[in-house]
Amino acid sequence: MFQGTYTALVTPFDNNRIDETAFERLIESQIAGQITGIVPVGTTGESPTLDHDEHLKVIELAVKFARGRCQVIAGTGSNATTEAVELTKAAEKLGADAVLSVAPYYNKPSPEGLFRHFKAIADATSLPVILYSIPGRCGIEIGVDTCARLAAECKNVVAIKEAGGTVERVSALRMALPAEFEILSGDDSMTLPFMSVGAVGVISVASNVIPGPVGDLVKAALNGDFKEARRLHFELYPLFKDLFVEANPVPTKHALALAGRMKPDVRLPLCELTEASAAKLEGTLRHLHLIP
Repeated sequence: MFQGTYTALVTPFDNNRIDETAFERLIESQIAGQITGIVPVGTTGESPTLDHDEHLKVIELAVKFARGRCQVIAGTGSNATTEAVELTKAAEKLGADAVLSVAPYYNKPSPEGLFRHFKAIADATSLPVILYSIPGRCGIEIGVDTCARLAAECKNVVAIKEAGGTVERVSALRMALPAEFEILSGDDSMTLPFMSVGAVGVISVASNVIPGPVGDLVKAALNGDFKEARRLHFELYPLFKDLFVEANPVPTKHALALAGRMKPDVRLPLCELTEASAAKLEGTLRHLHLIP
């Protein structure tokens, strides 16, 4: 159901307003790059600085611009269960194909609280629910036991975006979860090692900039051609790293702006790259022939 390359879309801004023209152009570039799906309003989409109406507007625009040509997985997570449920219900009405629900951040719930949070979301929708574990931002991970319990008790909890950074955890998830439960890498630089132990794709930041090459890496790994996947991994690895030279999505928007695809604007508390970070990223982009 969720195998392949999914792009965690940036949200373009122009004078602090959503730039719908640039957003449509971005989605068209993703479809031209043959990605499997798009993920609006996740972390990369600056969801923390979008108000409720803007959040839903971005989902609506993603569905509209995709026109059924790729899957649309809407980011609907929150650290308040009621808000996550409300956003999930709205995304279903707007035509999303699935939802991505991040672990509640800041309030650090117990495993039982996590289970009840995600179960409430799953019970509120008929859409597939993809869990999102990213302890570096949330302060907690979704434990392996909790994932297994959710998979057993919620038929529509079907996958996880894993951004915990270790192959060991992916191995543990793969052993604890049903074969049909899918694991997606949440970190471009870990896609290849995660896929070597059972992940089936990536929700990627880098594919905003290079959808085709990221897709080629994932396809090679899915086809068992790890020699080619490894070649692509090392070719793209400098960009995977430099797109996180500062907080995501600042470097990605900078790269897209250099390519003439949108303004580099982000919302406070994020701000533009430092000169040193910009120079480092631009050197990598030139080396890969992505900018002159």
